[in-house]
Amino acid sequence: MKLWGGRFQKATDRAVDDFNSSIRFDQRMYRHDIQGSIAHADMLGKCNIITQQESELIKKTLAEILEDIENGKITFEVDAEDIHMNIEKILISRIGDVGKKLHTGRSRNDQVALDIRMYLRDEVAQIASMLVELEQTVIYLSEKHLDTIMPGYTHLQKAQPITFAHHMMAYFQMFRRDLERLKDCYSRMNIMPLGSGALAGTTYPLDRYYVAKQLGFKDITQNSLDAVSDRDFIIELASCLSILMMHLSRFCEELILWSSHEFSFVEMDDAYSTGSSIMPQKKNPDVAELIRGKTGRVYGSLITLLTMMKSLPLAYNKDMQEDKEAIFDALDTVKMCLPVFNNMIKTMKVNVKNMYTGAQGGFTNATDVADYLVKKGLPFRKAHEVVGKMVLYCIEKGKSLDTLTMEEYKACSDLFDEDVYRAISLEQCVQGRNLPGGPAKEAVLDSIEKGKKFIEKYKIDE
Repeated sequence: MKLWGGRFQKATDRAVDDFNSSIRFDQRMYRHDIQGSIAHADMLGKCNIITQQESELIKKTLAEILEDIENGKITFEVDAEDIHMNIEKILISRIGDVGKKLHTGRSRNDQVALDIRMYLRDEVAQIASMLVELEQTVIYLSEKHLDTIMPGYTHLQKAQPITFAHHMMAYFQMFRRDLERLKDCYSRMNIMPLGSGALAGTTYPLDRYYVAKQLGFKDITQNSLDAVSDRDFIIELASCLSILMMHLSRFCEELILWSSHEFSFVEMDDAYSTGSSIMPQKKNPDVAELIRGKTGRVYGSLITLLTMMKSLPLAYNKDMQEDKEAIFDALDTVKMCLPVFNNMIKTMKVNVKNMYTGAQGGFTNATDVADYLVKKGLPFRKAHEVVGKMVLYCIEKGKSLDTLTMEEYKACSDLFDEDVYRAISLEQCVQGRNLPGGPAKEAVLDSIEKGKKFIEKYKIDE
């Protein structure tokens, strides 16, 4: 008989048991469920809702059940529906009626809300740790390539010369914001819902703050209806993970392009590449492609959660059981992608010469020619027009701006002089942009130092 079966005269249909059960996926929360139950039992004893002896027996037995689960001695039952009922059923089988007192002042609604918050706290901390490691790799590569000049792009067209370090530190900033989002999400997740009951709390004199302190929560929920009926903290996490995956996917897209023969800017290590079953020459960036593809999977989890919640009246509805598989899959996907991505970029070969050659083409120093004229007194819009005509001339003659003769320069504007060649060299184009946040070596070094300080101070649970 089900633990809730007193009102029923017929057993649940076997197909309904299978359909209704969530044990196949929520069993991963066994540790958090037991930790929550131990804290609840401790509080029941402290508040004299059950005797101290009963409280101690329940806590002791729950700890033994936890040990048995981790040693593979327990098999969960589909008939018991979920991890919460499975553990309670095991507890009752071991200590009888005393075990039936554990659920005093508690509903599965607030129990589930507690367990998922505790589980997600641990998962967020793991992902944040992986992200910090990735940030350290980005800094390592940036320091290694402070002088590696490459073309910067807009619209996938060559735009202006930058350094590979500057490009990498752009992703550092994206991942930094991902870390900050995770920290914000963690703070809203770290609120204790237990004591909210099914929807309206309980008449028992529970000490909710005591339980919150025992379980490491910073506060308790302030409305019992809200505590059991919303999953916005899960949706927020799915959103954070989706944005993180979007950043990884953009990075992967560039690595895939750069790995092509047409770019040849980077080469993936053999350990992070695959071959072709028919074309022996192929070296494919499959790892980067898979991460790019798995991004859609995480997006799908976010859409699942938003759609699942969009029409639910207060308070709890069974639809909400669908939150677990979606967020679990999103977490598993991100945790799979981060370490392999980190090792992939850590081991890739950067073709410094090809990047420099790439920056030499496409008139990436055209803006600097215009800026040269502006500094000589010509209005920018007029300078823009002059250089635009110069670029057209170069295209027709098969030349580049830095290979034009002084006679050709003078034909375009009398303001040009011999110093133009130095002003538009790739090195000067980069080093001249020494504003905070710019690609000049000094500016990038400052960005790196600030990044290191951020990593040193970052803590998820503050």
